[in-house]
Amino acid sequence: MTGHLANLRVHGRLEHDVPLASMTSWRVGGPADWLFEPEDADDLAHFLASIPDTLPRTVLGLGSNVLIRDGGIEGVVIHLAGTINQRLRVDAERVELGAGLACAQAARFCASEGLTGAEFLAGIPGTIGGALAMNAGAWGGEIWPLVEWVETIDCRGLRLVRTPADYRIAYRTVTGGHGEFFLRTVLRLQPGDPSAARERIQGLLRERSEKQPLGLPSCGSVFRNPEGAHAAALIEQAGLKGLQRGGAEVSRKHANFITHDGTASAADIEWLIQEVQQRVEARFGIRLVPEVRVIGRKETQQ
Repeated sequence: MTGHLANLRVHGRLEHDVPLASMTSWRVGGPADWLFEPEDADDLAHFLASIPDTLPRTVLGLGSNVLIRDGGIEGVVIHLAGTINQRLRVDAERVELGAGLACAQAARFCASEGLTGAEFLAGIPGTIGGALAMNAGAWGGEIWPLVEWVETIDCRGLRLVRTPADYRIAYRTVTGGHGEFFLRTVLRLQPGDPSAARERIQGLLRERSEKQPLGLPSCGSVFRNPEGAHAAALIEQAGLKGLQRGGAEVSRKHANFITHDGTASAADIEWLIQEVQQRVEARFGIRLVPEVRVIGRKETQQ
């Protein structure tokens, strides 16, 4: 299987044993067995059609909502951030956005085009593809209410167009399109004043900077908010602010963040996630559900 990939002709980057920590916002984790960065959607479709069905595939955007374990990731990691990142004005109310486009870039593009309703995307530290996968939101906004349609690609390279009716969409949860991942979407927005939209983005970012520990590696919010409650408040009330493991810590500025000083391992962070879950459940009877995906092998391969 390794030899098959080594001899595969692609236009993008295809490399073996690639460190992934720098590709995640937590800055931890082991390497990818293989890393593929497609040149475009056609290159990706060709690659998927050419690799064995049994080869595990993991899609990675900006790495802001994942914890990659220290043992790295088996199979191939498909890295979309910085590729498949188009932003196009379709008509008076619609934009097309590529899955590898950073949400913050998407928010600024929409504002510059005089389209409003997507300003909240500036507060989501990931890509459009990642936002679609989890119905990401901030400041009361979520991405799926804006979606007109999406294009997906399956594990064999088949590209499909789907509408929101093809999915079950809830708070931080999107179910449907099994085995597919997102390539692009068209959002429907409202015409408005570009200056006002840009000012709203700046105001939201100032608020974010004041409340969140942005100067240290983190994944953003670790846990979903339980119904009728806030994860950060429960963690704080359980006395867990400042809880440490290795170089990792439950943030003293925002309890739903886990930050580290550059010396933590992924295992340190995963331990804190589990410890917070256990202590909050013991105190309040509520099991916090992570927003972050924990992926990869626990142990370093010898």
